[in-house]
Amino acid sequence: MSRAWLCFGTAVRFAVLEQLRNRLALVLVVFFIPVWLTLAYTVSAKAPVPFFLRAADRTITVEGNILIQLTGAMHTLALIIGFMMFLATSQSADFDRRLVMAGYPQLCLVLAKYATLLLTAAPVALYATFWIRLFWQPEQLGLLAGALFVGALIYGGAGVMLAAVLRSELAGMFLIIMVSFLDVGLQNPIANPAAGSPVLRFLPTYGAMQSAATAARLGVLPWSYLAMGLCWALAMAAVGMTSFAVRNRRRFPGNGSATRLAVLMPPAPGALMKGRPTP
Repeated sequence: MSRAWLCFGTAVRFAVLEQLRNRLALVLVVFFIPVWLTLAYTVSAKAPVPFFLRAADRTITVEGNILIQLTGAMHTLALIIGFMMFLATSQSADFDRRLVMAGYPQLCLVLAKYATLLLTAAPVALYATFWIRLFWQPEQLGLLAGALFVGALIYGGAGVMLAAVLRSELAGMFLIIMVSFLDVGLQNPIANPAAGSPVLRFLPTYGAMQSAATAARLGVLPWSYLAMGLCWALAMAAVGMTSFAVRNRRRFPGNGSATRLAVLMPPAPGALMKGRPTP
């Protein structure tokens, strides 16, 4: 195995373990998602609501409780995955910086965070889709799972980006909550009668939400809207990588001979990670 793959594998392993130690996030995934989806479907009004689906260029009629469940699922996944990635990146920031200064490949660290995002968002999206399926039958179950996965990727990438840019955990969490609330809330025709406005196309989860609504009642595949969501996810990842690289760039104070030697002759990744403090 090449040294780059060994570094990457070690970083991914520790990033996944760090996510598994986030007990609050795990509790939210296991308990909050089913409770919220159950309440959204059973308590909300079932009256039909017209919804302009730009992905199909037509207005469809969807039950109100299904719309609230879909928007609630999208918002919940955005918050939970954004929270998980922001907290993990923020708490490991000092240790990541020390690893980079000691010569650990910075690219391995940042790629490991996004690999962990993929490994985290996929099962959570499938879990939410499973609970939705218990209440009603979407026309395209796989497309619904994919749409929720894309929405989670967008805010997971935003969490990494904000952790690299902001020093305050409170500020980062506040931004994730407020931006996701406006983003998803404005697309709900029950809360916003102008949810069909073309201006909303610039919202991060617009493509993902259009795909989820299409999956609910139509058999068409909105490839362009899924691609729109993936573009947002890639943009968040690119900004996050850049911010991470700038924040953890190597600095050589003074002569810095010892630090330069550590960079030129980096220790094995296992030795670096072995001394990592327990989160």
